[in-house]
Amino acid sequence: MQPVDYTTLMASREELNRDWIPSRLEQVYQRDRFTISLALRTLTAKPWLTICWHPEAARINIGDPPPRIKDTFTFSDQLRHQLNGLALTGIEAIAPWERVLDLQFAQRPGEPALWHLYVEIMGKYSNVILTDAEGLIITPARQISTTQSSVRPIQTGQRYQVPPSLTGTTPKREESLARWQERVSLVPGQIKRQLLKSYRGLSPRVAEEIAIAAGLSPHHKTDTLQPEQWQELFSYWQKWLIVLEQKQFNPGWLVDGYTVLGWNQIKPVKQVQTLLNRYYTNEVNQQQFQQLHHQLNQKLSNLLKKLSVKANTFSQRLEQSTAADSYRLQGDLLMAHLHQWQPGMNSITLNDFETGKPVTIKLNPEKNAAQNAQAIYKQSQKLKRAKSAVVPLLEKVNAEINYLTQVQTALNQLQSPKPAGSNEDLQALEEIKEELIQQGYIAAERQGDTQKIDRDSQPYRHTSPSGYEIWIGRNNRQNDILTFRTAVEYDLWFHTQEIPGSHLLLRLDPGAVPSEPDLQFTADLAAYYSQARESEQVPVVYTQPKHVYKPKGAKPGMVIYKQETVIWGRPQMAKQQIELP
Repeated sequence: MQPVDYTTLMASREELNRDWIPSRLEQVYQRDRFTISLALRTLTAKPWLTICWHPEAARINIGDPPPRIKDTFTFSDQLRHQLNGLALTGIEAIAPWERVLDLQFAQRPGEPALWHLYVEIMGKYSNVILTDAEGLIITPARQISTTQSSVRPIQTGQRYQVPPSLTGTTPKREESLARWQERVSLVPGQIKRQLLKSYRGLSPRVAEEIAIAAGLSPHHKTDTLQPEQWQELFSYWQKWLIVLEQKQFNPGWLVDGYTVLGWNQIKPVKQVQTLLNRYYTNEVNQQQFQQLHHQLNQKLSNLLKKLSVKANTFSQRLEQSTAADSYRLQGDLLMAHLHQWQPGMNSITLNDFETGKPVTIKLNPEKNAAQNAQAIYKQSQKLKRAKSAVVPLLEKVNAEINYLTQVQTALNQLQSPKPAGSNEDLQALEEIKEELIQQGYIAAERQGDTQKIDRDSQPYRHTSPSGYEIWIGRNNRQNDILTFRTAVEYDLWFHTQEIPGSHLLLRLDPGAVPSEPDLQFTADLAAYYSQARESEQVPVVYTQPKHVYKPKGAKPGMVIYKQETVIWGRPQMAKQQIELP
């Protein structure tokens, strides 16, 4: 993930001061443990200022409105208490070449600042710190104790200290080509590495852009550069410094990230705020998606392994319980032939009542024939009782296995989200997590975590050959919504037969009759969005939504149906015919 460097931070600061200062702070909302959003009010708009101290995505930019769910964080509560209703009068850099901004809050524009919100964009050391006018720390986003840092602890009540200055020479426009070339080429090495070692305030991304804009590889060795190449490289070095001095930034997309210099961009963007918001929202969502997907997949795999062991144990006990009738027969045989028993016998062989075949019965030599028969009857009754107890336990375990397999199937459908769809995929993944919390399979991290759903994620959508929409649930929450809230009487409901998978709706117009290609295409999709997606053919059922029911107490996504029609779905055909989400 591309970090916000000094150049990007200055570009964002310039736009914020130009377009959104002064403004009044109306609301503070903390999205997560790394991000707060400030609702600002100007004469023409109400933007949300995103301030993030994420170790890899620290930034400050105008962003999206926060979700409509309860904010339970202490840091945002303290900011609300101190800053609500005040004017944001300026955003200043605390020192040249330092990635720290000072957000100043006063009663009204033109008055001295009452509070300072320092935003430190420094990678894994990023932080946001509120101080009073005298510089005393009121609250930091991250408390840093003396045991964590003896150089710069950050704790409530202490005086705010600026971060230690970075070592290295400060870039200056006045520096001559000869002196600059001497400094960069003092030790032969790659252009990018030598620029970073020779000067402070320069990021790897900017060093790469300077080299590429000059027509060179960032890995080109300095001792092989020709004079005209040094001249071109120095020219773009000067252009970078001029951009910073004149604050004339040119944001845009690169092949592998973004730029605010514009030299190598493939697509320009009007505002730095839009660029940063889109890039980091997508990148953080992708990162969160991968982490959450891995965690949930591991949890489900472990749960299914444990349940499988349970099911095997119950099955073995059930098989043993089938011997109850055999024990009863042995007891009857022994009772009918008491006269054949002799003291000290370890076993006795008697002929079966019906088949006449010999049956060998083990005996306890310390007991007589009648006592042995009673012991055998007792064992028969014990096995019968075990059977009546094990059957419901086995059914319960199998039901849990079926449910968790359904959840895992939905999880596997979300394995490779496209960047453009990552928001929706992440939300669907979070809904799966919330479902597992509600069902007691995962412990909530914080109180109130089970109420995090702000809005329902949207299902996958495809179009049938005749132009009808096909809606496909991404998870059990969506499956229930599609089946019991979205579906109307003239739709058709699809699902793989006895195989975990998504619920599908073929959305028909009133009175419309779907064609065979429509039914086949929907069945192909149902097969693809199921556990059997790697098969050649999969049985799929479809029926009217009114014939689909949820049993009392059933888990999310679990239904029963009737009056169904079976059609064979071809998941590989669906894979070829559609552009997967």
